[in-house]
Amino acid sequence: MMELSENENVALRRLIEHAKRETGQSRRVADFLLAWWNPAECGGFDFTTMWGCDEGIVEDMIVVFAYVARNNRYPDTLGFETDFAAIIREWRPELVQ
Repeated sequence: MMELSENENVALRRLIEHAKRETGQSRRVADFLLAWWNPAECGGFDFTTMWGCDEGIVEDMIVVFAYVARNNRYPDTLGFETDFAAIIREWRPELVQ
């Protein structure tokens, strides 16, 4: 189980910032991140969704996806619980209690 590298941390933070905005790409990024957080409640992620994202965003998704594939860690165990809670409030308000 590895902590995020600097590159992984920066990529994840950029994605989190995108997901907190209110654009079409923000929704796509939020869907990607929330599929990691809790796919059963937040929904899965359709890879063709990336076709509607800028190249830089897709590159960050690839970096984060590779991290998730190699490590058995959820974002809250990495210190991102508050950020993901904000993304849920924005994009999945029906899940907020």
